[in-house]
Parts: sequence; structure tokens; C-alpha cells
Amino acid sequence: MNKDTVKGKLKDVAGRIERQAGEWTGDPKKQVEGASKQVEGKVQNAWGKAKDAVKNTDNTRTSRPHQRKADSEPESKDES
Repeated sequence: MNKDTVKGKLKDVAGRIERQAGEWTGDPKKQVEGASKQVEGKVQNAWGKAKDAVKNTDNTRTSRPHQRKADSEPESKDES
């Protein structure tokens, strides 16, 4: 887990709280700001997950050497 994932999740939660507070108080501006912050957090979280996925893919590629299958030679029949 990288810092973008964590920061994104925190923004998402803060946005939910702000949006909910706006709903309770009837403040449409707070609702919009909270929803906007939620979206920003979700995008940042997704970006962090994507970076982790790429990093993990690179790690698995370098940790396992690529094994090439040997070309199969046709079996020759001994006609003796």
C-alpha cells in the first residue's frame, strides 16, 4: 500500500463526513464540497492501487525468470 492509496482513502472519508454534515444542516454548498472531496479521494485511491499493481507486476516478472520451452524435435523412427 502506498501513500496515494492512504491519502485517497482519508480524503474519501473526510468528504463523506463533510457531505453528510451538509445534508444534516441543509447546507447544499457543504454537500457539494464533500461530494467533490469524495470523488477526489476515490480517484487518488484508485491511482495508488494502480501504482501498486504495476509495482507488483514488475516484481513478479523480475523474481521469476522467464523459462522458454525447448523446441520439440520430431522423433525419428529407427528403420533398422
